[in-house]
Amino acid sequence: MSRERIKEAVEHLKKGQLIIVADDDNREAEGDLIGLASLATPETVNFMTINARGLICVPLSKEKAERLKLAEMSDENTDIYSTAFTISVDHKETSTGISAHDRALTIKALAMETSVASDFNRPGHIFPLIANDGGVLKRRGHTEAAIDLAKLANAEEVTYICEILNEDGTMARRPELEQLAKKWQMPMITVEELAVYLTAQQALKVKMPTEYGDFELSLFEDQDQKEHLLLSKGDIQSGEPLLVRIHSECMTGDVFGSHRCDCGEQLHKAMRMIQKEGRGAIIYLRQEGRGIGLKKKLESYRLQEKGLDTYEANVALGHRPDERHYDFAINILKSLNIRQIRLLTNNPDKMGELKEAGIEIAQRVPLEVPLHKENVNYMTTKKIKFHHQLTI
Repeated sequence: MSRERIKEAVEHLKKGQLIIVADDDNREAEGDLIGLASLATPETVNFMTINARGLICVPLSKEKAERLKLAEMSDENTDIYSTAFTISVDHKETSTGISAHDRALTIKALAMETSVASDFNRPGHIFPLIANDGGVLKRRGHTEAAIDLAKLANAEEVTYICEILNEDGTMARRPELEQLAKKWQMPMITVEELAVYLTAQQALKVKMPTEYGDFELSLFEDQDQKEHLLLSKGDIQSGEPLLVRIHSECMTGDVFGSHRCDCGEQLHKAMRMIQKEGRGAIIYLRQEGRGIGLKKKLESYRLQEKGLDTYEANVALGHRPDERHYDFAINILKSLNIRQIRLLTNNPDKMGELKEAGIEIAQRVPLEVPLHKENVNYMTTKKIKFHHQLTI
């Protein structure tokens, strides 16, 4: 299981050893050697240079970068993944700065709590990278993965990494990385496995009796400190494909019973269906107003009162018609080892995103509710412009 692989990798790091971390196939699809900077040695640095062949960089936290006065290398970051390189450095006690011994010295010094900005010459041969505070739950990069792993190891939030190249200079992809992990006898994990592990780590569960039946409510906090919810009933981790609703927050519909949309009625119908079945789950994502937030949603409503539809109003406000995404819902499902579901939805885009992420949709279960005179235009727009599978 990925949980055991993450734990094994962390223990490996705590011993001063290196591990392989592969990122998503739809991102860079590459692998990096990663180690804890506080435990770097000339031998491990030399291993990186000989066997990985890429650029040795040092991911560190934003707080650490600020303390050492390591600003981003460029005021205008045009890197395709916005990798936050700082000015390169060498420790002032190095000679050429490029030897394995010198680079290990610089790497370890960057991790030392007593180090100060004046301890480093600029430019140098080590390239610090500033990690996003949200970790891999916000940015799925090797930089963030390395710092999340350092946190799990209770180490200083400074690591060292190096991209792995094949002998012919091409990037090593998943099959080659798996072979190298066996050859080098070191753990290999993926950024996705780490994201799933971190999602599962912070779940908080309580009993939740409701008007529609008795459920369990679990809270999952993402790295933006948004609190998402899982409302579940029965044994959701075994048996036939699970009945699941992924519901985006709609305060006006869910709380106040607004007739401008169908959200609240969909939520409550899903609860009744799960209660009747005796087993299922609702993932409640905090992405109000198709992801634009409550204030912007009300501004969108005001434009709709002047004649625009919901699609046109969001665009007029400078947004995409639908800003929602389902990454965190996917993390929750995978953290619970739920890979096959019956999805309560009318939205083909939602189905497509889940399928692409490896969640099998065994069945689409329609979730239609009665129309109101106030939401006929809204529902028609959902069918025509958002391509929702509705019978209206």
